Amino acid sequence: MASYRHLARTCVMQTLFSVEFREDNAKELLERILEEFAPKLTERDFAYDTLEGVLKKQKKIKDIIQKFAPQWPIEKIARIDRAILEIGVYEIVFTEDIPPVVAINEAIEMAKHFGDDNSPKFINGVLSSVMKEYKSDKK
Repeated sequence: MASYRHLARTCVMQTLFSVEFREDNAKELLERILEEFAPKLTERDFAYDTLEGVLKKQKKIKDIIQKFAPQWPIEKIARIDRAILEIGVYEIVFTEDIPPVVAINEAIEMAKHFGDDNSPKFINGVLSSVMKEYKSDKK
């Protein structure tokens, strides 16, 4: 199940990244990405729910990212890192069924694959700080 959710998260990340450039309808774009890159994905509802949740809470999510990465104005964070962080913050702060360490590990794996050499460390630092503040009792 985890690998399917990883693929779903990756498709959501690609959607968030693409929407910043093209301003397409995010749900339709996710649908196209899922069809092209994950046609047999069984966790489609997870992907759609994650995308919808991130978009609904995006202002608050960006505020949280800014709080825990104050040296980096949100617009200066690499877009791919920002998309990964948005998913990670959403899962840590706004979901109950995803353990925070899972959200962090998933984000780090995406950062290793899609980000630059510094992305995994940066994302780990921000999300670990978010977890400590928002889920200090749930490691």
